[in-house]
Amino acid sequence: MVLSFLHSFQSEWLKKKRSLSSWLVIIGAFFTPLIIIIYRLVHYKQLAAMYASDGFWNKLWQDSWQTMALFLLPVGVILATSLITQLEYKNNTWKQLHTTPLNFTTIFFSKLVIIIVMVVQFFVMFNVGIYLTALLPYLLMSGVPYPQAPIPYIALIRENFLFFIDCLPIVALQYLLSLQFKNFIIPIGIGFGLWIASISTLTWKFGYTIPYIYTMLNFLKTQEGSRIAVVPVNTHLMAVGYFVLITIVSYLLYITKKEKG
Repeated sequence: MVLSFLHSFQSEWLKKKRSLSSWLVIIGAFFTPLIIIIYRLVHYKQLAAMYASDGFWNKLWQDSWQTMALFLLPVGVILATSLITQLEYKNNTWKQLHTTPLNFTTIFFSKLVIIIVMVVQFFVMFNVGIYLTALLPYLLMSGVPYPQAPIPYIALIRENFLFFIDCLPIVALQYLLSLQFKNFIIPIGIGFGLWIASISTLTWKFGYTIPYIYTMLNFLKTQEGSRIAVVPVNTHLMAVGYFVLITIVSYLLYITKKEKG
């Protein structure tokens, strides 16, 4: 069972490498850091005081995650998840895949794990990008010191973990939708609709029930003056609950579906 899963995972990984999803992860991870680097190099006169600040890393973290938590992360997960599943529909290979010795459970979870690994890749590359945002101005511009404040490793690892947990419901629901619809536009359209709905319900007291809202809530709850509703529950636990529940439903729908591709 373990060996067949590893073979299936390896096969899915090779498929992924030939798809747009790999480039989507790379571009999405480095987009915001690149913009920040360009902005700081243009406004280099402000950098000396900025790099000497005790709150340098916290400010950089906030600047980097602002667009990521609200826009790039949820949208990127919607697109990447849909692209991975769409590979089989695009190449008309679902029937061929189902004639292999692999059982449906192995196929289902190997594809899901590939998507989760891609999300982990995204987080790793994004954090590398954040560090390069701090390092490159120091290397390229004279008079810019290396950041004086120590890197708060524990806090950053914790926040990365929470953002990762918060995007898992999007992975699960997009995976479910992508397995049910051959048309690539339908799961993406539903995903974008739920993402827009999440933005519009940030001030609604029951907005936390929408599973696409958690990355936004996690970021905005630390921002002064943000007008989000008070959330009476632990949204990270809700994200885990949604992920498990949606994955179970998705699995049952997949193995009982009469026409699989």
